[in-house]
Amino acid sequence: MNYQETLEWMFSQLPMYQRQGSAALKKDLANTLALAEKLGHPEKRFKSIHVAGTNGKGSVSHMLASILQMSGYKTGLYTSPHLRDFRERIKINGKPIIQNSVIGFIRRNKEFLEEHKLSFFEMTVGMAFDYFAAQNVDIAVIEVGLGGRLDSTNIITPEVSVITNIGYDHMQMLGNTLPEIAFEKAGIIKSGIPVVIGETQPDVAGVFTDVAALREAHVYYADEIERINYLSDLKGNYQKKNIKTVVAVTEILRAKGYKISENQMRQGLQRVIKNTDFKGRWQILVRQPLTLCDTAHNKEGLTYVMQQLSEIPHDKLHMVIGMVNDKDLSRVLPLFPKNAAYYFCRPDIPRGLNAGILQESAKEYGLQGNVYSSVNEALEAATENAAKDDLIFVGGSTFVVAEVV
Repeated sequence: MNYQETLEWMFSQLPMYQRQGSAALKKDLANTLALAEKLGHPEKRFKSIHVAGTNGKGSVSHMLASILQMSGYKTGLYTSPHLRDFRERIKINGKPIIQNSVIGFIRRNKEFLEEHKLSFFEMTVGMAFDYFAAQNVDIAVIEVGLGGRLDSTNIITPEVSVITNIGYDHMQMLGNTLPEIAFEKAGIIKSGIPVVIGETQPDVAGVFTDVAALREAHVYYADEIERINYLSDLKGNYQKKNIKTVVAVTEILRAKGYKISENQMRQGLQRVIKNTDFKGRWQILVRQPLTLCDTAHNKEGLTYVMQQLSEIPHDKLHMVIGMVNDKDLSRVLPLFPKNAAYYFCRPDIPRGLNAGILQESAKEYGLQGNVYSSVNEALEAATENAAKDDLIFVGGSTFVVAEVV
């Protein structure tokens, strides 16, 4: 198989959460551990940082990778989902895994993957760990895919664990209450390994305290420690919390012997996009009319984004919005501004919510607009209708943003 045929085999033959939803979630780590054993346990051959959380884990992961790169460490970065190209998920020093490595991994292991019915995510994690070990990375930043306790990435023993925050997302798989969701994410806390919590949330703090005490892991709350104000090239007021989390992790790494100077940390934070090619977070697509996109897709993330939109001077607001079909619309639609023109669309994935259904649901919350056959058609219509001092926003789902960046 060539590269495209390899991807098609991975995407179409095997369960994949981004496309199928909860049907792709496995209830244990048996498959991941079996693959790791076949590969010679690559996860034990490199050091790592493990990052979980409802919001911010992508930004935190990319910031940490950028800082480590600036400090001279050969740095792996595993994230999900990808926006444009599958290879975005697996990078070393900002460069994506080469196509031949993807092809070769599947070719060598295809019989095993088919026999054990590994999911798309399970095999991708195995591919990443195998690649990082083969390339002798100094350290890899590993972003959790979903939850934590049963996530395929949770076979590593990291230098430090990170949980950015807890919010209502993927509830059909992680639980209906914040403590239930927190318990799943607390599953990445390992015996004797320090854990940084990005935000102090009274509803869930006890969960982290209990799990950490059981595993004799020291807990650091990033938002409780006073620090110098650092800046990043990742825009959006919500990044302030992520930066605090990153600084707390950096301090722990320094205590463990990692050589990270103050200047390297500052430069790393200010060159995240250049160092890691990170996209989709408060990203400017066009400057006039100002057109922004953001991958926020749950209540907590969208709350920050809508607040930020309200602070940007503009005449009229145009909202290009699409969502997935398992989203609880009653939680997110009330957050959207009523005094905006809406352009409803469906992201081009099987889980994409029909744009007509989204339009009808939005009407219940006073959101008015037309339906378009694709994300790009909706954006074109918004651009045609917008004056130079208007503001266009594209979002509602990672998969909507993926089609415009």
